[in-house]
Amino acid sequence: MLTIGYIGNGKSTNRYHLPFTLQRDHIKVKTIYRRNPAHDTWKKHKHIHYTTDLNEILKDQEIQLIVVTTSHDSHYLFAKLALDHNKHVLVEKPFMMSVEEAEEIFLYAKEKGLVVQCYQNRRYDSDFLTTKKVIESGKLGDLLEVELNYDYYRPEVPETVQVYNNYRSFMYGHGTHTIDQVISYFGKPQHVHYDVRQLLGQGRMNDYFDLDFYYNQLKVSIKSSYFRLKERPSFVVYGKKGSFIKHSKDRQEEHLKLFYMPDGEGFGVDQPEHYGTLTYIDENGNYHEEKVVSEAGDYGRVYDGMYNTIIYGEEKIIKDEETLLQLAILEEGMKGCK
Repeated sequence: MLTIGYIGNGKSTNRYHLPFTLQRDHIKVKTIYRRNPAHDTWKKHKHIHYTTDLNEILKDQEIQLIVVTTSHDSHYLFAKLALDHNKHVLVEKPFMMSVEEAEEIFLYAKEKGLVVQCYQNRRYDSDFLTTKKVIESGKLGDLLEVELNYDYYRPEVPETVQVYNNYRSFMYGHGTHTIDQVISYFGKPQHVHYDVRQLLGQGRMNDYFDLDFYYNQLKVSIKSSYFRLKERPSFVVYGKKGSFIKHSKDRQEEHLKLFYMPDGEGFGVDQPEHYGTLTYIDENGNYHEEKVVSEAGDYGRVYDGMYNTIIYGEEKIIKDEETLLQLAILEEGMKGCK
């Protein structure tokens, strides 16, 4: 059994963490620290202890893992406190405010023989897992281009922001998803081209980014905007022998927003209308076009990985160098915004 406590009782804990940890028999959620109890809006679970005293988590000998789900400007503080008290730590993304902070935390954890890792749950998005399955089938041939799109039509969000903040930018908030997917599968790129914009002008929110990652003949692009009335496909892949297009995003978040939980039948599962389309020429020169049944997504697999690392000493599923590279890319990409 892995016993855990949460620092933070907001949307992140209650929407993207608890629904998955509460479904796992090998994980026990013991305590949640309520940093802002006046803002509590989420339903409490009777078997979980809620507290406003941080020491009740830090000094509890039964708690092995502390999960930090607060805003990322406090991630360093709480991760350091948890390590001070000999706890393993899982930290929401973006992991830290800077590469320097992240290096300090990783080094400190190593010195103390503890596990600290970033919560990159989007590695277990259905659309990403399905795209990997198609690539690994070999039907596309040598890869030439991959596109990952994460679009919204929410102009009211950037329009209400009147002051630029580097760390509350669109890229820090959403690029953390797709940048990590690229790094986790394709590795470190030879070169990155950045196009990071403030469509409403300087002094306003970063509301658009388009990054190209180069791997020899392969280009992998991630693109996001707040001003896309019609979303681009979630994934587009082109190879020498074919293409794969997946329009619909992973549906876990969609269901969680409707308070439909992972224990419900069909949670996060794509219907046939959500399946991607694979088009290719086979080794005999025959043309094929077919739907690809989507893989099952499961954000909780990050916790399964943490369990195996802490309890059995297995290698971390999200490597330190991957998290550091992601933060370096975020820092470099934001340099042009003011």
